[in-house]
Amino acid sequence: MTHSPEPDPTLGRSPIDPARVGGIVLAGGKSTRMGQSKAHLPFGDELMLQRMVRILTQAVRPIVIVGAPQQELPSVPVAVEITRDQVADRGPLQGLAAGLHALEGKCDAAYACSCDVPLLRVAFVKRMIELLGRHEIAVPYVDTFHHPLAAVYRLGVLEQVNALLAADRRRPVFLFESADTRVVSQDELTPVDPNLDSLRNCNRPEDYEQALADWKNP
Repeated sequence: MTHSPEPDPTLGRSPIDPARVGGIVLAGGKSTRMGQSKAHLPFGDELMLQRMVRILTQAVRPIVIVGAPQQELPSVPVAVEITRDQVADRGPLQGLAAGLHALEGKCDAAYACSCDVPLLRVAFVKRMIELLGRHEIAVPYVDTFHHPLAAVYRLGVLEQVNALLAADRRRPVFLFESADTRVVSQDELTPVDPNLDSLRNCNRPEDYEQALADWKNP
């Protein structure tokens, strides 16, 4: 008995146009390990969130920042939209849902990142967009786990994100399992970011201090 080949999930889906990719910066975390708001941390002559917006704008636009309800955020350019999580403390999928919803009708996909990756490289963002191709999601898989906040999402996955949130299945891996996901290996990213600095979160004071030191002395 012969079996029909599995259908290609990318059929009927066009390659993404880089000019139609926006950006989502998630800033609504509690910053518990840092002990203070990561969005307000100084980095050179700007604050961390301001730096993230500036870097990301060099690769994609429009940009939307997702904050927690009632969270105070640093000033950002007027062209940058600020939206809020509908429910606080529900993790990155909740923030992703808010960001994707805010970008509906304005672009076709979005690069999502956190507000605490100050060494993000523009070339890294552009490489991830390139690797999305005809897929719904492109996500790095480095050091044995996925990096959902260094990934590109077509806006059409919002329905799947909302369904997972409604079912209280908040782990991003559930989305990667249900959507047509392009898993990106380390070897595909090191040519544009040899040390993978674009994946370096500043979760603790020592992470922040090391990022500052590496930025000052590249």
